[in-house]
Amino acid sequence: MFRLDQKTAIITGAGSGIGRAIALLFARQGATVSILDIDETGGSSTASAITTAGGKAAFYPCNVASQEAVKKVFDAVDQEWDSLDILVNNAGIAHVGDAENTEESDFDRLMQVNVKGVYNCLHAAIPRMKLKGGVIINMASVAASVGIADRFAYSTTKGAIAAMTMSVAKDFIRFNIRCNCISPGRVHTPFVDGFLAKNYLGREKEMFEKLAKTQPIGRMGTPEEIAHLALYLSSDEASFITGCDYPIDGGFMTLNS
Repeated sequence: MFRLDQKTAIITGAGSGIGRAIALLFARQGATVSILDIDETGGSSTASAITTAGGKAAFYPCNVASQEAVKKVFDAVDQEWDSLDILVNNAGIAHVGDAENTEESDFDRLMQVNVKGVYNCLHAAIPRMKLKGGVIINMASVAASVGIADRFAYSTTKGAIAAMTMSVAKDFIRFNIRCNCISPGRVHTPFVDGFLAKNYLGREKEMFEKLAKTQPIGRMGTPEEIAHLALYLSSDEASFITGCDYPIDGGFMTLNS
């Protein structure tokens, strides 16, 4: 079950964290993986890990906020693999701030990457998928559905991702394109470690435990746990699922209400 043999996948932001975990798992399950990331070191490392283990992967440096860059990369993927079955829109950035203290430049930066970046990849992928169907997974967040303090711009962009997911699912179901989104709670990624080191120097362990306990289950999620959900939604076993948002949050949305 949950095999992706003879499937080709594009995964954005796969140089680290959740994107890397998805790329590694998809490759283990038989997919040919194209890794897109602005971080060339991280992206190359993920591709190397896959090929060293005997899988098929290629890394393409890409700033998803640029439609021209995305188009060039998707054309290059066409030349390399000649098909596209799965798109995982995972690339994104975060910001701490409320509606009063968020600067215009920060708001614009998050919209460019988190919203326009997803649009750019959808715009490039859908014409290719219309030929024989496909699967799209967008990475949203629990912040799209519940209020989280000091995450105004980030929550705004993730709310847009949830809405974009439903729109794409409805518009392209007749072409056998399924589109769903995943809404993680707090997940232990390199971003979390960097955030703590920057904002809580010397108190990293204390604050890590505090953040972990905001999940009723008592810990943060792992990138691998998010990857397993992405695998299921991308597999043929999930062929009856489209237009859904899947929280994976250790009980955060329901048990904290």
